[in-house]
Amino acid sequence: MPRRTLLTAIAIATIAVMVAILAFHPSDEIATVRRAIGLGQERVLPAPSVVRNGGSFSYAMTQPGDDSEPVGWDPCEEIRYRVNPDGEPPGGRALVDRAVARISDATGLAFEDEGDTDERPFPGGVKLFGRPDPVVIGWAAATEYPELLAQVAGLGGAIAERGGSGRLHFVSGGVALDVEAFTPTAVAQQPRVMEAIVLHELAHVVGLAHVSEPMELMFADNTGQVSLGPGDLEGLARLGSLPCG
Repeated sequence: MPRRTLLTAIAIATIAVMVAILAFHPSDEIATVRRAIGLGQERVLPAPSVVRNGGSFSYAMTQPGDDSEPVGWDPCEEIRYRVNPDGEPPGGRALVDRAVARISDATGLAFEDEGDTDERPFPGGVKLFGRPDPVVIGWAAATEYPELLAQVAGLGGAIAERGGSGRLHFVSGGVALDVEAFTPTAVAQQPRVMEAIVLHELAHVVGLAHVSEPMELMFADNTGQVSLGPGDLEGLARLGSLPCG
């Protein structure tokens, strides 16, 4: 083989190895380089602005060894969700659609509606192989979810697993809405209040925990608050601004 051809072949092979390392190496530093040269993933939606207006927020889960770094969803992937219509009151799906749109606006996270399902929220566990289960939103009674006793109108949460970078991130979750709270009358007469309950539970799904400030929507008790408070908005924006992967 002529010398020039040999050197060209070696150079091509070296570049191929470098591209392979950049494409598949799991470290956060390499991920930054991948995105800089166009090999990494891009956010589905623009990152939200983090505005500090006082208020209070708390994360549902933080990275091991760092209480200041929350666990959240990968902003470069859509959050897939399905709705179980069993027990759904008239107008219930519209509440879900509006609440999902509001949580997406607040976080900059994209949601993909995969339609109806007969699956139940919180089936338990994470798949060892294949794509994680989508978030399932549904209506339920305390006989199925005892946590709905004692005037609890809904449950929400997410399941985390460790990604290639070593960071935990959420991959699945669920919302269970109490059929005794979401009656046809309540949905018809207090749609904003009922929508706020769905929004509260979705905020749990994306990574917020309860706070002790009654003016925040993430206050544990339903005080009639229908809008996200300043702490809610800051916490959701921070969760939506996490790095990809």
